Amino acid sequence: MADSSVESKALPAGAKPPAEVARGKDLVEVTRGKPPAKATGKKPLFMRQKPMRRVVLALVPLLIAGIYFFGWRVLAVLAVCNAAGVATEYITSRGRGQSISQACFVTCWLYSLSLPPTVPLWIAAVGIVFAILFAKEVFGGFGRNFANPAITGRAFVYICFPISLTAQFVPVFGGFPGGFAHWSFASFNQLPGYLAGSGKSVADAVSQASPMWVYRDLGKDIWAQGSSYLDMFTGNIGGLFTTDGATRIMSAGSIGEACVPLVLIAAVYLIWTKTANWRLMLSCFCGLAVASGIFRNLLGYDGLGEIPPLMFTLFAGTTLYVLVFMVTCPVTAPNRKLAIYAYGFIVGFFIVVLRWRGVFVAAASFSLLLGNILAPLLDMAAKAWTDWRKAAAGKSKEPA
Repeated sequence: MADSSVESKALPAGAKPPAEVARGKDLVEVTRGKPPAKATGKKPLFMRQKPMRRVVLALVPLLIAGIYFFGWRVLAVLAVCNAAGVATEYITSRGRGQSISQACFVTCWLYSLSLPPTVPLWIAAVGIVFAILFAKEVFGGFGRNFANPAITGRAFVYICFPISLTAQFVPVFGGFPGGFAHWSFASFNQLPGYLAGSGKSVADAVSQASPMWVYRDLGKDIWAQGSSYLDMFTGNIGGLFTTDGATRIMSAGSIGEACVPLVLIAAVYLIWTKTANWRLMLSCFCGLAVASGIFRNLLGYDGLGEIPPLMFTLFAGTTLYVLVFMVTCPVTAPNRKLAIYAYGFIVGFFIVVLRWRGVFVAAASFSLLLGNILAPLLDMAAKAWTDWRKAAAGKSKEPA
């Protein structure tokens, strides 16, 4: 969903909202019958944005699941990101005489839950400051950014700190109370009960061996030793697999990607409340399906290091998380219907291609940024196509 939208505006009683507010429906709450903030000489600290609060509400179950799977340190990551992100936007927005957008909290939540649970807190803080400052505020702040701030921050730390972001994943806590009884996996002095008989230590469980990495670099047979589609669907990732004569532990990925059902429930909620555009989700899914069908099924690229099945692509990594919460940002996505379909399709298509051919297996971030760059061009192309069709239709109706 959105990281940004249109600024709140005050309207006199009986007046119609301006076009940008009407177009965004209830993206921003409109205050009727109240004098503008400028007239009172005082601006509120935060803009009032109901859709942003809905997105945060949709993310709460993912946060709770993240604590269950990885421990209470997840909450510390979120707290640090919120503190650093809000402080950054406070300094820049108040300097312009503007209120802090509640979309800032959406950015902080989306960014935090896209990180590994073991990420150093200082790296998390650096990433969110970069996201707010250089992906949003330098363009004039709220509603003027061309790229999704949360995914920009994640891509930044992903490239700058690759070890911490790609090689320090951990398995989940299993059973009850799971992570609710622990600070973090790394602070646990022994492996959880379901891994206790493996003969491994806690240090052995911290690795890059996520299901997506194992499938791409070691093959589906090795992946099947330590995981399954059901495990990936429920987030119960932490099985054992053997490669080159050594037994290793499968690690889960980022915090927010752990439980597929909760992401799907969030998608239904966001669509039902008209907070997210279902066309963007559907077109992105179609892009994933078409790319998988062409390269895997038609061209036969289904071997080691090539294209996995569509279900695996959906369940592995941050695919669904990005599809539901980030592709649907109304500011960085196109506005015209034809462009919307093309945009989502391109993002989904390149998730498959970049995971296959790219250096990084977490290609969803870079695919979305590519889509953000193309969005204005897609809008222009869609407008040109519509104008051409109208002109052609007008000529055909002219008398001979």
